[in-house]
Amino acid sequence: MYPVERALWFIENRLDADISLRAIADSAGVSAHHLARAFAGATGSSLMRYARGRRLSEAARSLAAGAPDILAVALAAGYGSHEAFTRAFGEQFGMTPEECRSIGKLDRLKLVEPIRMDKSLLIDVDEPRFAESGEILIAGLGVRYTFAANQGIPNQWQRFAPHIGNLANQTGPETYGVCCNADNSGNFEYITGVKVMDFSDLPDDFATVRISPQRYAVFRHPGHVSMLRRTHYTIWNKWLPASSVKFTDGPSFERYGKDFDSRTGTGTIEIWMPVAPL
Repeated sequence: MYPVERALWFIENRLDADISLRAIADSAGVSAHHLARAFAGATGSSLMRYARGRRLSEAARSLAAGAPDILAVALAAGYGSHEAFTRAFGEQFGMTPEECRSIGKLDRLKLVEPIRMDKSLLIDVDEPRFAESGEILIAGLGVRYTFAANQGIPNQWQRFAPHIGNLANQTGPETYGVCCNADNSGNFEYITGVKVMDFSDLPDDFATVRISPQRYAVFRHPGHVSMLRRTHYTIWNKWLPASSVKFTDGPSFERYGKDFDSRTGTGTIEIWMPVAPL
């Protein structure tokens, strides 16, 4: 069973108890940071937002069925007061618990149903090579996303394209998609950029990231750029659990080779994942 599957199982069996990120991560046998990122990458949802939505959805079912005591439903959903439950319920569904019980139907609510791992996304990925990298300076356009809403990345690359090869301090023809500044809620910053000698003379709207010297597991993406999510999915949910390697919390990045053609979406793409030293 993969870590994300363990997390889903843990949540489903504790909808009536307190659920914390740390407790879920412990049950899955990985760090909280790793699980939050793996879960978001596998499901497109924040782990804790999903857990919250599942508990509130089961509470909504109880209320629509006519549960007489709203406080009892609140306590069963892990809320310590009627007020806290009402506030969370309203944020999730746009109505109060009382209204839900009065209506007696769920067709107006967008319930969060149990997720099942989509193993069809798993592909064959070659074993990575391991590489030591010195400091890397990346400059480009930075946008903050969640794993549930990152559809803007292709457009971000289009906006960055006119800058490629036109920066005086750019070094090398490769381009980089850097995932950095992630948090445990599944939010991250994605920088479409190039490697530079220093951060001087850059456009005012440019973001920068200084990547410290690091050891990496380097995976070659085997197909079209549109299939990149499948390689990430497989790395996090198949390769990593089966290996003895531990990813660190530093920036990871996609490295597009000089032969990569953005018009056709083909060419060399590597995924560089930071790993703990030997």
